[in-house]
Amino acid sequence: MVQHPQETYLYDPSLLLKLDFHRTPATFKPFISATNPGEPWMKVRPLKDTDYDRGFLQLLSQLTHVGNVNRTQFLTRFSQMKASGDYFVTVIEDTRKNEIIGAASLVIERKFIHNCSVRGRLEDVVVNDTYRGKQLGKLIVVTVSLLAEELGCYKMSLDCKDKLIKFYESLGYVLLPGNSNSMTIRYDEGTTLKRNTTSAMAGSSSAAGGDSCQTVVVILPFKSTFIK
Repeated sequence: MVQHPQETYLYDPSLLLKLDFHRTPATFKPFISATNPGEPWMKVRPLKDTDYDRGFLQLLSQLTHVGNVNRTQFLTRFSQMKASGDYFVTVIEDTRKNEIIGAASLVIERKFIHNCSVRGRLEDVVVNDTYRGKQLGKLIVVTVSLLAEELGCYKMSLDCKDKLIKFYESLGYVLLPGNSNSMTIRYDEGTTLKRNTTSAMAGSSSAAGGDSCQTVVVILPFKSTFIK
């Protein structure tokens, strides 16, 4: 085991103590929260600068391509995120194994609109395959969603696959009528710009493959957006 005499959190961990999990429309059976994740060996906390050694990047590779990121690159990006104050990468650790088993990122966008308010975006949600069935997906998403509310976001949004829409709806997120498209320009696939447009309209690719991307939004606070 790698020893870490000094560790730095990406953000203040005391923020997680303020989250009221009774405010979310998500149903936990049994009830769990960021402070009581269901097992004594599990801990929900902010990302640390030492999580390079706890398999954080390997976990992200279960979600998407990560690349060959070395320790220096990891620490540089961690420092940049911490300095900005707008990144709230939250993880679940298996303290028995000293291993990161779940993660999600809240990214804050600062706006001029809504009286110079802030908007949250949910990114990079992943749970280790071997830990599925412990409600950890719900737990990590609800944690960062409540965190967005605590930080004063006027709304929280995400992009997800069609097959995940029901999951996110159960956590309080809603598809906005007439605004359920996701459009992207990719810059990492050669010299030609890749444009990807997906739609929730009947007869679209979602009907054929059920795997297109949808924009899902929840307007905060949760008390006004419970899905009955």
